Amino acid sequence: MEELGAVIFLKGGHVPRSFSEGGGQVSKRIGILTGGGDCPGLNAVIRGVVKSAVGRGWKVVGIEDGFDGFLHPEKCRCLGLEEVRGILPLGGTILGTSNRGNPFAFPMVREGKVELVDVSDEVCSRIKHLGLTALVVVGGDGSLKIAQELMRRGVPIVGVPKTIDNDLLETDVTFGYNTALETATEALDKLHSTAESHHRVMVLEVMGRYAGWIALESGIAGGADVILVPEIPYDIEKVSQAILERGRRGRRFSVVVVAEGAFPKGGGRVVKEAAGGKSVVERLGGVGEAFSRELGGVLEMDIRVTVLGHLQRGGSPSTFDRCIGSRFGVKAVELIESEAFGHMVCLKGRHITSVPIEDAIRSLNLIDPGGEMVRHAEALGIMLGR
Repeated sequence: MEELGAVIFLKGGHVPRSFSEGGGQVSKRIGILTGGGDCPGLNAVIRGVVKSAVGRGWKVVGIEDGFDGFLHPEKCRCLGLEEVRGILPLGGTILGTSNRGNPFAFPMVREGKVELVDVSDEVCSRIKHLGLTALVVVGGDGSLKIAQELMRRGVPIVGVPKTIDNDLLETDVTFGYNTALETATEALDKLHSTAESHHRVMVLEVMGRYAGWIALESGIAGGADVILVPEIPYDIEKVSQAILERGRRGRRFSVVVVAEGAFPKGGGRVVKEAAGGKSVVERLGGVGEAFSRELGGVLEMDIRVTVLGHLQRGGSPSTFDRCIGSRFGVKAVELIESEAFGHMVCLKGRHITSVPIEDAIRSLNLIDPGGEMVRHAEALGIMLGR
């Protein structure tokens, strides 16, 4: 890889506008990484950044496997037009990703035990060595919190919101969410036929962590009879009565969507793996089976569970996610050009704009239990566990 001289990051994130010699055309070298869980549309963002940057005469360095790539020189590579050719319809990310590479709490094995070590100095040093004018961080809540901390260390950063959970504030939607939603809705369409044929209760467990957007919107679109989300603790007795009432009306089956973070009143979330050790954050999973056992204790019906799992993260991105991802990538380059560091690209209405990263990560974007979408779901006769 062609090397640039060391760059001194000044307090506040300001960097020199040009690394070219002789006072010629302003040239920039920008880095891009994808952090956290993968999702459809990541490659559209990478392509948007590269095509927009190259069109300005800039150079782009791709950092592989999230922030972890800065700790391994061989994981930093140049990205040009040839490298992004044909990637628009591909799922995943050509740069790879990781949700365990937090440089402020990096897991390292010492004497057979996993310890969390601060390697942020090494990351900042590598960024300087690469001569990056700015770094584009494409990620969700966790990755953008890391980005904000690196900004405080003087690294000039622009954020791009990515998560299938749609739980980031200050943007109408995150890319990847639409494709995951389509996958969940298609699954519900298919579960309906077997539920009706066998007079069963079909339970579909979907992702979303602490936000129930996938469950709520796919449930409405897929004609679910019950939707359980983390924001509304469910009452198993009321859920069972709603299903029995359907039976009295001649509807001998029910379709239930359960968000992975949903939990009963007076109970807690079902955790597959606690935070610590190999898992930096707690891994949710198993609520579908737990709920079906509760329901089976009060209903004499055949209950089957389908866990959609990582199918929601995979596959070719939808038209919406390809388009919004591409536009996000272009906007990220525009922010770098105007030196609007510390900002995150976002969608407001039909316009792509930006907000401070710190505003986007101050809390999670959660469903309002008394909000319009919940009221509309209940008006459609959908039981939300209360």
